[in-house]
Amino acid sequence: MEHQLTDRTAASTTRGLLGGAAAGPVVEVESLNVDYGDFRAVKDLSFQVQRGELYALLGTNGAGKTSALEVIEGHRTPSSGTVRVFGKSPTDRAAVRPRMGIMLQESGFAADLTVAESIRLIGRLTGRSDTVERVLGAVDLTRKADTRVEQLSGGEKRRLDFATAVYGQPELIILDEPTTGLDIQSRDALWDVVEGLREDGSTVILTTHYLEEAQQRADRIGLMHRGTFRHQGTVADLTRTLPASIRFTLPPDTPTPPLATAPAGDAAYQLETYQLQRELKRLLDWAESNGVELLDLSAAPTRLDDVFRAIDSEPVPS
Repeated sequence: MEHQLTDRTAASTTRGLLGGAAAGPVVEVESLNVDYGDFRAVKDLSFQVQRGELYALLGTNGAGKTSALEVIEGHRTPSSGTVRVFGKSPTDRAAVRPRMGIMLQESGFAADLTVAESIRLIGRLTGRSDTVERVLGAVDLTRKADTRVEQLSGGEKRRLDFATAVYGQPELIILDEPTTGLDIQSRDALWDVVEGLREDGSTVILTTHYLEEAQQRADRIGLMHRGTFRHQGTVADLTRTLPASIRFTLPPDTPTPPLATAPAGDAAYQLETYQLQRELKRLLDWAESNGVELLDLSAAPTRLDDVFRAIDSEPVPS
């Protein structure tokens, strides 16, 4: 997969005609509820996605993120609440669909179509302008242009899914588990393409089980659990909700350090703190002044996966 989209002139034509530079949020979700019979999958969900940002919508299994995305995509009607995309209802397909590219977890391509035919079909359905050659080159499928979809490998099908989502450089791109089934090189190349699209002004909504992708690439994150947000904000906002950890082991007959530590085993200690740099310096200063060697010392800032794991232990909002 090439590491950037080249010759964007054809794809940019559609964007210019649609007037994609208007200010304001691209997606507005207000008090969204989605019910399946007596079960409420999405509960009073509200958030906005600003133009040009990469917003990661994450959640535990069954959190409701897929249902929320389906409403944004125009594939599901909300039970109550309001969703606007480009200021329009997402069910207004004539107004919204040409400006939105969607990469689903599983493609719905006809097995007997070729790769090139699948791309052309997306062009006709969305009304966006682009060239098949450019898009296939961007996802390293040029050699597969005349190959039928049923003959593609799993990774090649995912790259085709991505190609149809970014065809014509839509203003809003929804990527649902985009790197599942891709090798490391293809993942890196996909993200290079996404960054190129963002440089041109595209807005991206991402769902992924690879939390490191969200931590590295998202401007903001909405973390769902049991139908609603538990946390929303930047990565720094989310990781500040939990303390960082300092671990170390002391040699035998060493005095206990004058810090709020908790034993983590024989001669092993763990310090949890919201002031990692300050507490680490205090610990190192104490060790130096007392001639103590800190064995197996590690200092780990809070990561997004720590926040994710802690969700189940948090009280459920009323």
